Parts: sequence; C-alpha cells; structure tokens
Amino acid sequence: METFKAPFKGRTLLNWIDWEPEEIETLLNLAIQVKAEAHRGEVHQRFQGKTIALIFEKRSTRTRSSFETAFGEEGGHPVFMSTDDIQLGGKESVKDTARVLGRMFSAIEFRGFKQQHVKELAEYSKIPVINGLTDEFHPTQALADIMTMKEHFGKLKGLKWVFCGDGRNNVARSMMLISAKMGMDFAIWSPKELFPDEEIQSICAPFAKKSGAKIQISDKMDVIEGADALYTDVWVSMGEEALKDERVKLLSPYQVNQDLMKKTGKDNTVFLHCLPAVKGQEVTEEVFESEKSLVWDEAENRKHTIKAIMLGII
Repeated sequence: METFKAPFKGRTLLNWIDWEPEEIETLLNLAIQVKAEAHRGEVHQRFQGKTIALIFEKRSTRTRSSFETAFGEEGGHPVFMSTDDIQLGGKESVKDTARVLGRMFSAIEFRGFKQQHVKELAEYSKIPVINGLTDEFHPTQALADIMTMKEHFGKLKGLKWVFCGDGRNNVARSMMLISAKMGMDFAIWSPKELFPDEEIQSICAPFAKKSGAKIQISDKMDVIEGADALYTDVWVSMGEEALKDERVKLLSPYQVNQDLMKKTGKDNTVFLHCLPAVKGQEVTEEVFESEKSLVWDEAENRKHTIKAIMLGII
C-alpha cells in the first residue's frame, strides 16, 4: 500500500471560511501535482483500503465524475448514494445517518440543498466531510476556478475576475470568499435584486482586508473594466425552475457576449463557467466556443482539485 501523509488529516471542507490562505495554497499545489501525475500516466494507490460515501440530492456531471474517478483511480472504494438509495432526512434524520456512515466510511461527500445538512453530517459523523455543493457554497468549484486562473496567468494575487449574473448564488459566494482569502480582486456585476446577502459580505470583508483583495458589488457595467476573467453561471439555479421567465427577463442585460468581453479593456481577458451552460442565455455560443474560453480546463480541474482535497484530509 502506498503511503501518503495527508497534510490536513481529519479536517472537513464545508466552505473556505476556516481555511488559511497558506492551507488553500497547499491544496492548490497538490492539485497541480496530481494533474501532472495524471498527464504523465502515473498510477498511485493512495486511497487503498479507504471508502467514501457520495451523497447526492442534486444531479451532477462534473462533481460526481470527479469524486468517483479520483477516489477509484487511487485504489479507494466510492459508494454513490442518491436520496432514492438512503433515508437521509426522510425516514431517518441527517444526524442519525451521519452517525451510521461515520462508523462505516473514511469520509463523506454531500451535494444537496441545505448547508445545515452538510454541517450536521460533519458534526455527527466524526469523519472528514466535503461539501460538493449546497445552496450556499460550492467550495470545490472555487478551488478548480483559481487553479485554472493560476495555470493561465501564472499567479493569483493582483488578478481581477468578475462574476456576471445572479450574484447570490453558491458559485458567486464561493468565488468572493476564496478571492478574499487569496488576495484576488473580485467583482459581482448583478441586478440589485440579486446582490449577495450582507452576511457573506461581512464574512469576506476582514479576509479581503488582510489579503489586500478588492471586493466590488455593482449593477453598473463599468465594474468589469480591467477584468482578467469574466465568469457566469446559469440564470436559473437548481430548485428555482419556477422563476425561469422572471430570471431570464431580469438577467438578459448581464449576458456575457463578445461586446462585453471587449469592454474589459484587455485583449487577454478569458471566459470561465462552472457548467452546465445554457448557451444563448448567460453566454453566447461565440464566447463559449472561443479561444478565450477556459471552460474545459476548468472542468478537468474539478477532478484534480477534488483529488487534492481528498488527499489533503482523508
């Protein structure tokens, strides 16, 4: 069995609030390392004899594929559990489910609606828990995003990226948080009705002050000036399908298109998207398929960053 010493063994990742910038940097460097190993065709067995419970309330392509392949390739055994498979929050409380899984698995991943559920899983299972997405945070996506930025630009500090669209969603909130930690300038360009809540702003403020990050939230287009990257996400999040017509009307002016890319004033501005994308809504086909689009690198990096997180804590 291959020996590997997890630098943060036993830690939990619910969001990036309790992680120091140096710790995030360690995971980022580990992700860069495992990506290089994968591209060289190396085979490692660092999870041999370990198991992970993958709980999915929400559908997934990248998150599920990343966790299952990364854990399996390293010799571990991932067990996928949808809400049709287990009693989570239904016949059995989240607390009780957590205590059972904690005695059977090495770690738990949770992708669902309530942040409270992932907190309870961590509190009662007593094993490492990774947030694969909740309505409040998407920490694994944020790590893949900054990995993609670092690969492309060679640095993080001093870069500016802008989220265009629904500023309250889990991706925008996680980008704000990781930017504040890592000293990246971050802006949200969004209608006022969809500004992020005061709580997340107040959480990020002291981190931004310490790192030197500049955080902006505005409904004015000039906030995108000087952006090294424009980022967007679907206009209708999972669970909000009934609001589709309202959201499309509200967010249409915030579409990322070729004209918007030019308004950054930089020739080297790149485009990012967490996927899946509704081309023709939040982004045009022209931008999505352009040479400035890094979405496929970003998608691949979900796997490498998730493997790094698991190696870091399990």
